[in-house]
Amino acid sequence: MTAHGMAATDGAADGERTAVEGLFVPPGHGRVVQTPAQHVTFKVTGSHSRMASTFEVLVPPGFDVGAHVHTRSEELFYVLEGELDVLAFEPRFRTPDHWQKWESRSGTRVVRATPGTVIVVPPGCPHAFANPTETPAKMFFQASPPPDHERYFEELLEILGNGGPPDLAAIEELRRRYDIEQLTPLKHR
Repeated sequence: MTAHGMAATDGAADGERTAVEGLFVPPGHGRVVQTPAQHVTFKVTGSHSRMASTFEVLVPPGFDVGAHVHTRSEELFYVLEGELDVLAFEPRFRTPDHWQKWESRSGTRVVRATPGTVIVVPPGCPHAFANPTETPAKMFFQASPPPDHERYFEELLEILGNGGPPDLAAIEELRRRYDIEQLTPLKHR
């Protein structure tokens, strides 16, 4: 990885300014965690930002993160390529499966997000995404505050990388530790 990180010079004596540099991550760079179920590139981590962790996520055909909710985290999704079914509302009824059929009290339903779509998820808002197509999708994803999602992704992808169907008990315990209440199951082909 040839990303350029932040640096500060502490010798601000006699009116000297502290030298500060931002972070530059070229296309195709960043730390990658990958399994057959998901491919996540860490672009900005908690070591670089106090505001949010930022990722580029490739979502393979058939992947469904499952509906879930956070009490503290706020998330932003921006679809770059492909299509995703997306939920970001409290449903009339939280059924244990098929979040794609949920509807809000105001009549909002799951939408098909295409490139350029932005989804903002405040704390306490149930949300989900799935790739129902035969083509991979790519999204920009931010989670605030950092670094919880960084650690969550690392551990989730380790669980999913074991092959076979996902270990739902291990995923449930992992999500509980990282402020994620799972409402419907995570699924992948």
